[in-house]
Amino acid sequence: MKKLGFILFAALLLIGCREEVEAPTGLEISLCMPAGEFLTSRQRVMGDPGSTEHFELPRYAYIFVTKQVGQSYEIWQKMEVNLNDNKWKATRYSGSLSSTGDSIFVYDQPIQFLLNNDVPNGNIYAICSSFALTFNANLNTITTQDQVLNLKINVADDPADDTDGNIQQNLQNIYSTPYNYNIGNKYYCSYDCSQGKVVHVNMMLYHIAAKVDLKWNVADSVRIKAIPAQAVRLTYLEARRLYNTTAYAFRPMENELASLPTDGYNIQNIVTPTDEGLWWEGRTYFYTIPYTVSGDANHFPLQLLMRTNGDAGDGYRLTLNQYIDKTTPFVPWIRGNIVLTQPLGNAEESRTIGN
Repeated sequence: MKKLGFILFAALLLIGCREEVEAPTGLEISLCMPAGEFLTSRQRVMGDPGSTEHFELPRYAYIFVTKQVGQSYEIWQKMEVNLNDNKWKATRYSGSLSSTGDSIFVYDQPIQFLLNNDVPNGNIYAICSSFALTFNANLNTITTQDQVLNLKINVADDPADDTDGNIQQNLQNIYSTPYNYNIGNKYYCSYDCSQGKVVHVNMMLYHIAAKVDLKWNVADSVRIKAIPAQAVRLTYLEARRLYNTTAYAFRPMENELASLPTDGYNIQNIVTPTDEGLWWEGRTYFYTIPYTVSGDANHFPLQLLMRTNGDAGDGYRLTLNQYIDKTTPFVPWIRGNIVLTQPLGNAEESRTIGN
């Protein structure tokens, strides 16, 4: 009997140990992207002479996991991950976001951590891009959550790198987790492992650059004239004063400049004299970092330079002032509709288009 009792006691110990191993405290992270822009090529609809959008799935990810220590948060894990295009899989989102049921892309290789007892909860931040990013700080020196939230990426052109043009042309391929996107007064990429179980977090990432959607149209009454030289044609369109410095990785609506940029990015030749079909009407998209300027901290000024009939000079400068709400996590979709009824001289005008 004593021998049997010992065997039973040993078996109970083994069962207890096995249960402890099978229920560890852990964290599993899945990177997610809205799939609408990747599933199919954006085709123009009938009557829309504009250009299509092109997006690339991320190939680089920078992830920061913080843990709560008292009333503050410290870095627990940080990593740079090279992503494989073939690992992105289309599926449906399930979770706490309002996009439940929407098509998404998930990186089919979750990142897993086993947590110690002193890491019960914290927050996770990620920024992904189709190209390697340059930060304003050495990531090895980042030790607190506040430092993570103040991280900036370089969006200035690198004159030594002419392989992909400038970064402005690729801003549509950078996504991050906005720090002030809350679900139930809680950051949407937080985790709580205090119950001693594995917690899975779907990290949905969003554009850090604002989409600018421009349409132009020359009124029928001035398209055709008895004297062709008097007809109005839009022969040049350029975007000016685009953001050209370092931009917040996780605070996309909080970029500020002391004054309007004079040497920032310009997107030239959106329309050129050789594009005869676009003299009358057209549509184009581009992405740029939203920002405000000291003294007018509620608006993002986007300047367009237009010329008609092939005229030279500085052209007609239209500044579109898009209202910015810095409390929102998401960058705006800026729509501009330009209707031309007469030739444009060298003049300047401002319009407020957001509210």
